[in-house]
Parts: sequence; structure tokens; C-alpha cells
Amino acid sequence: MKFTLSWLKDHLATKLDLEGIREVMLKAGLEVEHVDNPADRLAAFSVAHVKAAEPHPDADRLRVCRVDTVDGEKQIVCGAPNARAGMTAIYAPLGTYIPGLDFALDKKPRKIRGIESQGMLCSTKELEAGEDHDGIADLDTPFAVGTPAAEALGLDDAAIDFEVTPNRADWLGVSGIARDLAAAGAGRFLHKDIRPVPGSHDCPVDIVIEAPEACAVFAGATIRGVKNGPSPEWMRQRLKAIGIQPRSLLVDVTNYLSHDRARPLHVYDAGKLDGAVCARLGKPGERLEAIDGKTYEIGPEMCVIADNSGAIGLGGVMGGQSTAVSEETTEVFIESAWFDPDRTARTGRDTGIVSDARYRFERGVDPKSCLDGLNLAMQLITRYGGGEASHTLMVGTPPQPRDKVAFRLADVERLTGLKVRPAQMKRMVRDLGFAIEDAGDAWYLTVPSWRFDIEQSADLVEEIARLVGYDELPVASLETPAEGRRAMLTPLQERVRVARRVMAARGFLEAVTWSFMAREHAALFSNGDDGADPALAIANPVASDLDQMRPSILANLATAIQKAADRGERGVRLFEAGPVYLGDGPRDQRRMVSALVRPAPARHWQPGTPAYDAFAAKADLLALLDALGQPEERFQIAAPRDTHWHPGQSASLKLGPKVTVAQFGALHPRVLKALDVEGPLYGFELNLNALPQMKARRLKTRRALDVSDLSPVRRDLAFLVDEDVPAGEILRLCRAAEKTLISRIQVFDVYQGEGIDPGKKSIAIEITLQPSGDTLKDKDIDAIMDKLITAVAKGTGGVLRS
Repeated sequence: MKFTLSWLKDHLATKLDLEGIREVMLKAGLEVEHVDNPADRLAAFSVAHVKAAEPHPDADRLRVCRVDTVDGEKQIVCGAPNARAGMTAIYAPLGTYIPGLDFALDKKPRKIRGIESQGMLCSTKELEAGEDHDGIADLDTPFAVGTPAAEALGLDDAAIDFEVTPNRADWLGVSGIARDLAAAGAGRFLHKDIRPVPGSHDCPVDIVIEAPEACAVFAGATIRGVKNGPSPEWMRQRLKAIGIQPRSLLVDVTNYLSHDRARPLHVYDAGKLDGAVCARLGKPGERLEAIDGKTYEIGPEMCVIADNSGAIGLGGVMGGQSTAVSEETTEVFIESAWFDPDRTARTGRDTGIVSDARYRFERGVDPKSCLDGLNLAMQLITRYGGGEASHTLMVGTPPQPRDKVAFRLADVERLTGLKVRPAQMKRMVRDLGFAIEDAGDAWYLTVPSWRFDIEQSADLVEEIARLVGYDELPVASLETPAEGRRAMLTPLQERVRVARRVMAARGFLEAVTWSFMAREHAALFSNGDDGADPALAIANPVASDLDQMRPSILANLATAIQKAADRGERGVRLFEAGPVYLGDGPRDQRRMVSALVRPAPARHWQPGTPAYDAFAAKADLLALLDALGQPEERFQIAAPRDTHWHPGQSASLKLGPKVTVAQFGALHPRVLKALDVEGPLYGFELNLNALPQMKARRLKTRRALDVSDLSPVRRDLAFLVDEDVPAGEILRLCRAAEKTLISRIQVFDVYQGEGIDPGKKSIAIEITLQPSGDTLKDKDIDAIMDKLITAVAKGTGGVLRS
């Protein structure tokens, strides 16, 4: 919302300057975003008197002027045809930036055709203060030399732009802003009673309401014999100051009142109306050619303003082209109605129309302002455009006022700690427009019709605190416990914290992506045959491609990596710790840590530097599990559970046959193609909820390293097993068979081919035995090897390869 300081002072008697108004606005919760003061832009320009203007000896179109300026007498070469002795002009000294020309004058005098020029005399267009560029500014009033140009040109009226919160629709009018500032102590609100315009005849246009649920009240009147010329200069200046281009008297009056009183209006060319004006719901197949030049389909739930010819406007949103006013308009019908906010908002969303009327109606317009707004419009139009007004006509009933709100005075100190005198609170509440019925410890307040946000005592407490100033709230710090403060985290929160630190330490960048994704992308990560779960579809998505709760984080990470690659980034490593949604039940949300990497060959002087692959993803996953207190030996490796992983290049970590803790490897090329992402991509998903809870461990120093004096013993075993037996199962069986002496066990070869029966494979492992007491003898080693061979044979059916 934007307004000027002089505009505000039409409604607020105040002695505060611009900075004072800005400070009170910030204190009262009106967040100022920007202040545009033309005087700041024109600070270098000032009034000058031209003493003489002689023709240039070497140029017919130039004049050499002697000018009295704030810097003394100057010689200025000027090309303006209206430069003459005795005129009052605007002077720009050397080095000044000229906004209309977008350049700065030289800091030293410059010769023009051999004659030195010591500054510039400016036109209004060069100052961005008007459109006149045929000559320099010729001021009618003999201002004193050195008077600021902004003052002389009437451009010293600052425009203030501030953020309007959704619950304060009354701030969308300058009068509502003034009322709040008066309550905050900035001055006195100038309440102006609006006198009805005495009509000379009955309104010839009938008004019909067929849909009171969409349009509760509709007021209107006609003016005949009006001249739709330009609006008065003061109105044009105010509209331009807030960014609205003046059009004509009729259009400018509606725009002005929309911003002055938060009262949207619409003016129809009465000569183009066919019969009565009716507020109804849309009909099948109806369309509207709106005043923005576009044609819109009308839905059955939209509020339509219509006559016998059909739709002529969308109530509270935009009027139609068929009845729009023009320069030839001589008779007008003025609409001042109240439209349902929710229906107006839906109509705006469905049509995509963004207008000042929609912006105000969907937030709530004072339902009792219909007649006041209508009379104000009639006064302005007849005053500046002439014409003869009809009697006003109002159909319908405004929404019923709400019940009184009980305000308990003690709630102010109870809820905020502020100690405010009752007399001060009473002044504030009355200045805001509330009527008070004093009942001692409680007041029963009649809520003004323009305040839709007051429902209970706490709402009034918030108003009192806001007007007193949040900076006045008492500060009370909590006492520090004797043992000091500790971060209180749940086990799951602690796991997330550790995961973030570990992943960052391993070179990953944390991403925070939407908890939504496109439905077709969600189907790629859902294992059901029917695609994405309809229970996770979003009824009102923030965007058309974010219409499903995500069943996996990987899709969002993949698209983020592709965007980074499109911008020239190589070897991007991303991770995210966040929720995924497997159903709409309270237990169907999982906290996951997901990571993805697009490998990029390292440019290195030594060839053969390995790129990131599925085994690197496994290493990152195991490092994370180790930091979370989950030893690698606890898990079994199996085939991936989900189909978005590449078979043969991925696996899963399981706790027993049913619980899948993590999956890692390469994403399936089919998934990457559907996401329009270039591959390969490697990564993992870790379900933090599936990890077993570790016992709390007290912090203690790490015990000394226990190094055996005895050399380790290494033996190799090769087993023939069925090709579907995972190597990890053999490692698990061997560890379980000898838990004391085996210090390390690893796979170093997997072979299928010549010499191996079809359906079989050879898995070779290296076992490291670390004796701690006595040296192992051959018979001891052989006994251990026999134990391992027996365990593998019993668990997998494998035999020792000869």
C-alpha cells in the first residue's frame, strides 16, 4: 500500500515530519518497505533567475545566459528556445546527475562552440517532473534564488510504501492508516461526515440481487450530463505518486476512492446498459470480455454483474468492456456493492485476474461503506465533471454485525507484562473506532464494521501492545540452571544433527527441497502398481508441479543436481535430512537422510583417478552409520527393495529379513529419463526411524591402543556357492563362527566362468587372525578354518573350492 504524506494529512492532524510518521508506523506494526522522496532526487537542483540571454556568436540556436544562482552568478550556454532575460528557471550545478537524461554534468566548466558553460538550465522532463521538453522550466511564481527545485515544482511530497498484513483490510485506505496512527499517538484523526448528494430524479437503472450469498448489498446511482475529461491536477498528482497512471475523471475517481477509503467502485456507461443491473451467479457457457482486453470463461460459482445482454462484469474483480466508459460517455451508473470475500478470491484465482478491487474485496471491505463510497464518488464527479445526479438506490442488507467482544483489562498485563493505565487504553480503543460499554474490570466493545480481525479479548490485548510499542515489552531472562544449559534433543533429532555434520565433513552440500513433487515423479518412487498414492495428493497445491507429498527425497535432489549441472557445476554432491510420506496415517512419515552424487572425472596429472561409484556411496553410508553408533557387522546386505534403484548396481542394508534400513547404489536409468536428468547418479537413502536405539553412553576418554606383540595370520578361502548367495552372507557366517580371533575379513574375488558350473560362482575371502596370548600353531589355525568351512556349508550349502 502506497500513499503520500500530504494525502495522509487530509485525514490526520499532525505536527510530525516524514521521519516522525515513519517511526510511528514502524512502532504500530505498519512495516514501511520504502520511502520515495522526490526532494532527495532533486536535492542538487535549485531556483535561479536569468539576468540576460544573448545569442551565441557562433550558433543560431544557442543562447549565452547570465544567471543568478545559489552559487553566485554563472554563465550558462542554453539551447532552449524559451530562454530569456527575467525568467525564473531551475539550475543544475556542475557534476549534477540529470535523471531524465541519465548522465551527469562534467565537474569542470565545458566550452560549447568556444564559450564556457558553468552549469545547466533544465526542463521538467529532464528533472522527471513533467513531460515538457520543448524548453527549460519557466516558473510562474518568482521564487527566491536558491529555493529547492522540489519545493518550487511541488514535488516535495514523499510517498510511503508499506506492507499490509492480510488481517488488516482497513489499511488499504489512507483513512484507515490515519486512524491507526492517531490511536498510536501521531495526531488526531479527522473524521469527516459524508453528506448524501441530493438527487434531482429517481435512478433510472433498476438493481436486482439474485445471489445474496455472493452480493449481499448493492447501491447505485446515475449521473447524466457528465463530461468525462481529465481529473483535477491534485488527484492526478496523487495517483501518479502511488504508481497509477491517470486516465480520465470517471476512472480516476474510482481509483482514488479505492485507495483513499478502501472502497472499490465501478462506473458503467449508462447508455450501454440494457435493462436492470443484476448480481447473480454465472451460467454455463458464459464469457466476459473484460476491460483489460482479455476474455474469461465464467464458472457457476462466480458472482456476475449482468444486464439483459449478459455478463457485464465479475463482481468484486473486474468490469466488462461492453459497458466501459469513454471520452464520449455523458451518463454513468455508479456501482457500490459488497461482495463475498471467499467467492471473490476463488474467482480471482480461477481467472487469474489481479486487480485493486479483487485485492480489497477478498480481504474484506467495510459492508457499511456502500452508501458513503457512492456519495463520495457522486460529489467528486459532479464537482469536476458536472452533471445531474439521481437519487441513490440500495438493494439488499449488509451482513449482520458481530456480537460484542468482552475485553478484560487485566489480560493486558497477564498476557504481555505491560502496565497500561485504563484511561490510556480507553483512548486507544476509542481512537480505533470501538464503542465501549464500561463494566468495571471488563469492557464490552462494539467492533467497528471495518475490523474483521477482532474476535476475543486477546485480540484487543494485541492491539494495545502494538500501539504502546513492542519495544516497551518487559524483558525477563530465564535463570541459568546450576548445571548449565543443555540442548534437549530427542534421539531422532540427535541422529539428524549427527548426520548433517558427518555428511558435511565428507564433502556434501546440504539441500532443503520441497516436501512436495509432481505426481508423475512421485509414481516413479512408489512401489505400488497404481503409481502415486492418491491419499497423498494435495488438494490446493502451491504450484501445478507440486501436487503430491514426496515418497522419496531422491527425485528432488536429482533435479537440483541437474539444475546445478546446467549452470556448469561438476561433481555436485547433495544431501538432505528430511521427511518422506508413505501414507496419510500418523505413523506413515519417515525421517530420511538421502544423498546423491553425479560423478565427474577428476582432471589430475595422474591418470586413473577413480570416480564416485556405488562402492563410494556404500562407504559414505557406512561412515554415517558408524557415526550414529551402528556397526557395519549388524547389517546384512541384500538386493534393493525399491524399483528406482539400478539392479546389479545397488543393494540394501537390512536388519533381519523384514527391516530395510538403507539402500544405496545407482539410480535406475528409467527413473533418470523420466526426471529429465542426465546420469549416472549414485547415492543412498537411510531410514533413521528404522535404526535400533543405542544405549546411552557416558563420555569418557578412549582407552589406550592395545597392540599385540604377535604377528597376524592371514588365510584365503574360496567357496563355490549358488549364484544368488550374497557375499555378505558368507562374511556374516564367518564372523559368527569365530568372534574372538578374527580381526578382519574381506572379499577379494568373485568369479563365474570357465571351470565353474552354470548357476554357481566362486567367492574368495581373506581372513585375518590376530592372536593375543600365545602364538597360533598350525593345528589351531586349521581348526579355525574347519569351523568357518562348516559354518558356510551349513548356512549357504557352499563347498570349499579345490
